Amino acid sequence: MTSELLKKFRTPLALLTAVLFLGTFGYWHIGGGKYSLIDCLYMTVITILTIGYGEIIDLTYNSTGRLFTILIAFTGIGTATYIISTFTALIVEGQLKETFKKRRMKKVINKLENHYIICGAGRVGSVILNELYLTDRTCVVIDKDEEIIQIVSEKYPKVITLIGDADIEEVLENAGIKTAKGIFAATGDDNQNLVISLTAKYINPSIKVVARCLEAANQQKMVKAGADSVITENYIAGMRMASEMTRPAVVGFLDRLLTDKDKNLRVEEVSLHKKHAGKKLNELELHKYPNTLVLAAVTDDEWTYNPKMDHLISENCKIIVITNPKERMMLKELYQTEQ
Repeated sequence: MTSELLKKFRTPLALLTAVLFLGTFGYWHIGGGKYSLIDCLYMTVITILTIGYGEIIDLTYNSTGRLFTILIAFTGIGTATYIISTFTALIVEGQLKETFKKRRMKKVINKLENHYIICGAGRVGSVILNELYLTDRTCVVIDKDEEIIQIVSEKYPKVITLIGDADIEEVLENAGIKTAKGIFAATGDDNQNLVISLTAKYINPSIKVVARCLEAANQQKMVKAGADSVITENYIAGMRMASEMTRPAVVGFLDRLLTDKDKNLRVEEVSLHKKHAGKKLNELELHKYPNTLVLAAVTDDEWTYNPKMDHLISENCKIIVITNPKERMMLKELYQTEQ
């Protein structure tokens, strides 16, 4: 935006500066050096801005001076008018763009269902956003820092962003919390994350809340406030360090899943519709999906790892798979809803 403004105003500002400079020294020369440079500059300015005050420099019988004034008037008035009109147009255009952008975003958000809300787009929130973006999950980002929102908008132009405090009920409602599937309380303040968890559950009791926790002592408070999962950074960091030491190949495998942009594989879960209860796993014909590998079948708290193809599907069953975003959407469309 700054570079565009410079391009628009560089030439007219240079021309206006030149007119002021030439006008000042021109009047000083025409006045025979009897007038100060301030008086000459003042004469130039009132001529350009058509203020209409009396002549500071007497040009009563000075035809050269009056011709010079006409030249300064034509050049300066045109330049000043262009600058003022361009500046006004930029302000109006910017306001209109912002108004239309907010209206457009509001319409888009009103149509959203089962989306995710990220509260805080800092060092943790940006990682969450990137993962949701790579796996084709719709999300809305909220942050009170306009600069951060600008960075997010430039990097992810299709992602909906809102400026505001995510712990305010109105802001969460503007983000479509009533129809959202989940919300991430990912700010750098435990108190704010706690309030976000509480407010989110108050507005939409069925929403899943995942909260970031910096101090382990606040973990239980967030759970009581409504967070379904609380992620303590120190615990995660400790587990990662221990895993790097004791099982580096496993960590490498998981890192590759998260960083491989070509295949973009992820460990995902697919909830099976109740109509599939009583069927065998091979009846789902998962062999038709070459990028999908079944890791486990889960019913309530009962896990079956590496299930056989004759594994009997129970009601409320989920399958844990490694797959890519495209096949994940196909699996959910086929097996998660009633056909």
